[in-house]
Amino acid sequence: MPNDTGFPSRSLRDDVVHAAVAGLTATRKTLPPWLFYDQEGCRLFYEITELPEYYLTRTEAAILTSQAAQMVPASVRDAALVEFGASSEHKAGYLLGLTDAAGGPLFRFYLPVDVAQAEMLAMQSRLRQSHPYLRVMPVVADFMQPLRLPPIDGARFGFFPGSTIGNLDPDAAIGFLSRAAETLGRDAWLLLGADLRKDPAIVLPAYNDKAGVTAAFNLNLLTRLNRDAASSFDLETFRHEAIWNDADSRIEMHLISMVEQTVRVAGRAIPFRRGETIHTESSYKYRPETLRELASAGGWRQERIWTDPQGWFGIFLFQRM
Repeated sequence: MPNDTGFPSRSLRDDVVHAAVAGLTATRKTLPPWLFYDQEGCRLFYEITELPEYYLTRTEAAILTSQAAQMVPASVRDAALVEFGASSEHKAGYLLGLTDAAGGPLFRFYLPVDVAQAEMLAMQSRLRQSHPYLRVMPVVADFMQPLRLPPIDGARFGFFPGSTIGNLDPDAAIGFLSRAAETLGRDAWLLLGADLRKDPAIVLPAYNDKAGVTAAFNLNLLTRLNRDAASSFDLETFRHEAIWNDADSRIEMHLISMVEQTVRVAGRAIPFRRGETIHTESSYKYRPETLRELASAGGWRQERIWTDPQGWFGIFLFQRM
């Protein structure tokens, strides 16, 4: 908590302070979703993925389980799997276990890209035991920024699962896809998971679960700001809400101030009106043709799509144009 003079009483994380002040002083208050993922936020998110309402993870896993062998083109051999946003090898495991007709692995390199260095080093250690032939080369970086991968021979096969693309506004999604095309290089492929548009009655419970885990996940963002940006948020005066924005085909997560109040962030006073919200995350639900158009704008041509029987989730295979 800041002291009475308004100056921070402990060390701060500059990146968190900058993001918080920029977002909370904007005309429409917002915070970037990466702030969710401190240690407690990661724990809560993994708990969310196990909830009965949260269909996304198990639906994508079911598609990968049944179709992964069809998702890697015949031309991809002795290749590098480049996973964007990988702090766990769980989803990559569906692909890393694939073999060719002679029993050799399709992928001999695995390049996970994420800011979570400790998690990636632990993953590297686990994979040394489970996949001794595999050369694991973690890239500690923000995948939303331009990347330079280690030099490797052979094809590069990008992997972006989990419908993380849905957390990006359309311009940001095109920007990511364009940078991914540049990073992966000529003749590259990209396998991308995306949640598809469906009845909001199916979607909304995944973000408003009965157990309140998503609410705790959202509110934990304020706990992080109290710790890392010397903020003075009283969590009892904010509540979680997820709404469906039909015009933009997206879920929006908000934190709503239940009272008129002033919060200090790194010594700066931030006023809140009663009922004013902080927009903490969007999750776009795509029509396949919409995602195909975004990918095309980012330099990719769609080759195939796999979905579950209900058509809730899609895994798209793109080739660089």
